[in-house]
Amino acid sequence: MANSHGPLERLLHAPNLPSIVPRLEPEILQRVIYAYGLEDSAELLAHATPEQLARVLDTDVWRAPQPGGDEAFDPDRFGLWLTVLMQSGAANAAGKLAALDIDLMVAGVASHIAVFDAAAAASYTTLDGEHVAGRPLHDGLTYEVGGYSIEARRNSAWDPIVELLVLLEEERPDYFQRVMRGCVRLSNGVREPDGPNELLDDREQDLLDLGLDREARREQRGYIAPAQARAFFKETRSLRVDTEAPPGSAIAGAYFRAIESAPLTTQRDAPAAPDVAMVFELLEQAELPTSRPRALLGAADAQPSVLSFVQTYGATHATGEQELAYLANTLLAGCSIQGRPLTVREGSDCALAVCNLGLENWPSHWPVRDLITAFQIGWKILHRDVCMYAARHLNEALCAIRCSDRDTQLRLDGLRRGLVRHLKDGVPWRAGEALDAILILDAVCWVAMRALIAECPVLHTALDASRRAGLTVDPADFQFISQNRHIQIVHEFLARLPSLLAE
Repeated sequence: MANSHGPLERLLHAPNLPSIVPRLEPEILQRVIYAYGLEDSAELLAHATPEQLARVLDTDVWRAPQPGGDEAFDPDRFGLWLTVLMQSGAANAAGKLAALDIDLMVAGVASHIAVFDAAAAASYTTLDGEHVAGRPLHDGLTYEVGGYSIEARRNSAWDPIVELLVLLEEERPDYFQRVMRGCVRLSNGVREPDGPNELLDDREQDLLDLGLDREARREQRGYIAPAQARAFFKETRSLRVDTEAPPGSAIAGAYFRAIESAPLTTQRDAPAAPDVAMVFELLEQAELPTSRPRALLGAADAQPSVLSFVQTYGATHATGEQELAYLANTLLAGCSIQGRPLTVREGSDCALAVCNLGLENWPSHWPVRDLITAFQIGWKILHRDVCMYAARHLNEALCAIRCSDRDTQLRLDGLRRGLVRHLKDGVPWRAGEALDAILILDAVCWVAMRALIAECPVLHTALDASRRAGLTVDPADFQFISQNRHIQIVHEFLARLPSLLAE
């Protein structure tokens, strides 16, 4: 990404910044913070509202271990947020934090400190004169505030947390007690084994409940949970086009019903037009997406021949934009490309391309068309005729290769065994790391096969035989597969694969 500090400096120095920031949509505010860097965004956060912060934190302090994986609460990211907020002004930050969900505050603070009642942790003498030692102090950071002893679990946000707790104890004693009592509960020792039952401890249960509440909030705003996205793709790969038309995706149907039943919320007035224009202009200069997934292509859009089917559909179906948004969000939540999450633009482009492929191959005996089913047809074709097809051809090509170098041959044999195992389960992309073995044989073939043997296969420039000589191997040089013609290009390349690897 280009250096975005230059364009965004204009926003930070705008004289009406205090009136601009509170009126930005949380998603836009988050992109500004992402571009500028959270560590340098204290001035922006000083003007953000608690409602904006709650929405941004719902996204930013939850991280997935890998693209499409389930998101988990990130204590270190929460600690950084708390640190930057305190830099924006301690009293101001305390007010914003006190307006957040108390369960989020307790979980976040308790992930950084252990809290105990000071009296319960102190030494004492019994009536019989016996001295009972108090709770031993650890060698790490400790502090006492408001009748509680606290110990550091993590040191990264220790100073701002202590400063915050002291301020809350002085100015918001009721809220301080709620946070500390919650932290005391989560600071208990490990639960004793309970026979055959495997119960979560209090901290694990709180994080689970926190995550479920977050998913419910985000679902009402149109987000897709990674687990739901993965279930949709699994359902899609089992679609059959040689039967009667299916009743429609049960997972997508449940999503749209949840959206329709969500309570209407009162939105803030939109920013004045000049303010909006400036913010969006700065985001574009910083090379950040400024909108939700794009709407269906209109008549004046470019590339009519590449996406002609979806363009025709969009001209006659009013529900297309809503369906496209669902598909793009599902791709963002549950799929990866080149081993990373899709960007917002890529999610929209991919949804359009796959829908176009599905509409081109729509079964003639299925009368009523919709984009969700079209996407499922296209995704099924990509899985069967690109991903699985490419994995089988690579496996066959590897069977015929014998290398004099023993280490290379062992790696190729390991790749072949992995392909056989994952082909059986219909998920050959799980052998992705082992594909590096063919880099030794041919770098161009390696980057092409990485693009094809993927959950979201794409058409890489490496498949173009006319450009093979002198081709720079760039994994990002690809386009989404949107037509049968693209699949034909894939098959022609795979027919040449054995000879290319043997050269």
